Amino acid sequence: MSIDPSQQAEIDALRAHSTPTRRATVPALEEMLYQAIPVLDHGFVRVIDYMGDDGAVVQAARVSYGRGTRKVSEDAGLIRYLMRHRHSTPFEMCEIKYHIKLPIFVARQWIRHRTANVNEISARYSILDREFYLPAPEQLAAQSSINRQGRGEVLDDAESARVLDLLRADAMQTYNTYVHLLNENADGTPADPDRSGLARELARMNLTLNTYTQWYWKTDLHNLLHFLSLRADSHAQYEIRVYAEAMLKTVDAWVPAVAQAFRDHRLGAVTFSAPMLAILRRMLAGETVDQAASGLSKREWTEFQATLKG
Repeated sequence: MSIDPSQQAEIDALRAHSTPTRRATVPALEEMLYQAIPVLDHGFVRVIDYMGDDGAVVQAARVSYGRGTRKVSEDAGLIRYLMRHRHSTPFEMCEIKYHIKLPIFVARQWIRHRTANVNEISARYSILDREFYLPAPEQLAAQSSINRQGRGEVLDDAESARVLDLLRADAMQTYNTYVHLLNENADGTPADPDRSGLARELARMNLTLNTYTQWYWKTDLHNLLHFLSLRADSHAQYEIRVYAEAMLKTVDAWVPAVAQAFRDHRLGAVTFSAPMLAILRRMLAGETVDQAASGLSKREWTEFQATLKG
């Protein structure tokens, strides 16, 4: 993880300052506030701000039910009911804002989730750091033969080393070209006074997709949980999954009752189609069912069997 001295000084100053408030706060998340959670080789996730807690979810839900109950166990029970039956609006009452540093190719996958407010660093205005993601050898795998968007067998040591050398060389070469085209020192003065630098908005265009970018990402709890249900799943690409797992730690601290309900009813749960459920009932009744007699396609049958086996 890369936090430069000026960023660390800012984090230390923010964590040293405290403001009295009447709004709900969560001590466990307050302790994590502004701190960077390392992800990949140079990336991080850190919580910048938040609004609401477990109680805010319960409070919003009980608007329709009158005064209701106030016991922690009953609040947790209501949260589990809301999660189980996919009532979304009470969870929308909580919001959180993250500062995230991530490779560009992960950001382009991430941005498909269009339910957040995003502000990304601009390479038209700023010069990007010489930082790029290089996978650990155990993450270098061949294309899967059965999944067009997945990985297969891990590369052997020799091939892994060759691939890493190529990735590193390409990233270094394109960044060196980027710096040459900019012709700009850190203080904004020309590196070579005898030539003009290319505009930043043009110089950036040949950088590799493993170059790191940064953004602020703000969303409500409902949409955050939807993001995590997809990206913290074992089938998600590793490079985005580790960010989701880091964010899940912040959810555990922020809204522990919601986080537990989410793990039980969404992240650790499975969904059967109506035909799959009918087959399961036949199996529980003692009938032997194979793919030919199931009415499912081969792919559906494979997924059904994989779900049953866990």
